Amino acid sequence: MITPVILSGGSGTRLWPLSRKSYPKQFVPLIGHETLFQASARRVSGPGFAAAIVITNSDFRFIVQDQMADIGLSAQTILIEPEARNTAPAVLAAALHAQRNEPDAVLLVTPSDHVVPDTAAFVASVEAGLSAVNQGRLVTFGIQPTYPETGYGYLELSEDQNSDGATVALSRFVEKPELARAKDMLESGRYLWNSGIFLFRASDIVAAFQQYMPEMLAQVTQALEQAQEDIGFLRLAPEPWSPLEDISIDHAVMEKASNLSVVPFSAGWSDLGSWDAVWGEGSRDENGVQLSGDATAIECEDSLLRADSDDLTVVGLGLKGIVVVAMNDAVLVVDKARTQDVKLAVAALKAKGAKQATDLPKDHRPWGWFESLAVGARFQVKRIHVHPGAALSLQSHFHRSEHWIVVEGTAKVTVGDDTRLVTENESIYIPLGAVHRMENPGKVPMVLIEVQTGSYVGEDDIVRYEDRYARGQGTKG
Repeated sequence: MITPVILSGGSGTRLWPLSRKSYPKQFVPLIGHETLFQASARRVSGPGFAAAIVITNSDFRFIVQDQMADIGLSAQTILIEPEARNTAPAVLAAALHAQRNEPDAVLLVTPSDHVVPDTAAFVASVEAGLSAVNQGRLVTFGIQPTYPETGYGYLELSEDQNSDGATVALSRFVEKPELARAKDMLESGRYLWNSGIFLFRASDIVAAFQQYMPEMLAQVTQALEQAQEDIGFLRLAPEPWSPLEDISIDHAVMEKASNLSVVPFSAGWSDLGSWDAVWGEGSRDENGVQLSGDATAIECEDSLLRADSDDLTVVGLGLKGIVVVAMNDAVLVVDKARTQDVKLAVAALKAKGAKQATDLPKDHRPWGWFESLAVGARFQVKRIHVHPGAALSLQSHFHRSEHWIVVEGTAKVTVGDDTRLVTENESIYIPLGAVHRMENPGKVPMVLIEVQTGSYVGEDDIVRYEDRYARGQGTKG
């Protein structure tokens, strides 16, 4: 059995405004109805695969759990990184954890935000790499390049590729090239795109860290030994983790190892690293226009128009080579040839303190989500969605009172010593300072409108007395 290791802690900015630090692209349905994370988890499930080890951070742990449950899957373990330290420490933690149950466990390490349309071909390539793994080799997967891409790293092969797709020896890793160099590499036929997907025995990758990064091995081992179980998650210890070097597994180990093999893969792959890539992977009309949501194109060519809100209509007229992504709180308009530079827009927003740089208007929590509908100097109106069986913490506020109006489902509401059911079209008042809780006892989502009034309506005005999600005082929601 192959144990998948799904890396899901990233927070890229190149697909802003849809992908933000608070809710990055792996959790968004960019292509089709499933999210990239769900598609990745499904791709490495089924015959031959054990339950996955997922590595993420504290903010995303419940999103990971919920999105896997939505497609009928569950993780073997969800490891929580105290801080992002790139892929080397994350992969090593997963390998050490896997060794606890099976010393020679075979691991398939994969990002959670890539698109691989042909699952059968991908699984066949994984199976092709097993013979090299059984010989103690570290296997990576190289994508057959179709154009001179300058946004990817490359793999240089030591020998010509086999027509049967078998593994070949790897000569070296090549950093992202300039365009002229990328053209030369494409013509040579000896280079593949580096996919960031790996296959190896846990014991072999641990041995590689012992040889090339022994200090990191000691620190990650300590972080795992001191890890704490946390309501279904395994939280790595922060003290030994925090000093770890921020480094990719490529730079830490792979570029130094001599026992490397590559499986060439040519059945379709994209890391969806830009809106141009999303345009290339999605369906387009005869004019090369891709539409999503309530979007209309009039006399447009080679463009992407996307409306990511039920309340928005996007209309493009006479556009050529343009990307337009509209959300409730932000709109991106960019030349399709410049989509790799969207991070410059995010940096500009951060510089002026705009919350749109990092936060979505819909705020996801372990119990569901909320979004602000209106905010004033002494009030805020929210729509709150609570999952079936979920509950907010038992809490109180220093600076605000709240009015709750149930519009869908039934809420179980506790205020002080009083607990009662509040059904659709009913309301309840929560006085300032009252200890209260909201629960959804039903089997369908519960939605209510919350009106906050007071001198301060920030999310950190909270005293938490009891919380099934083990969040601390003053943290949101």
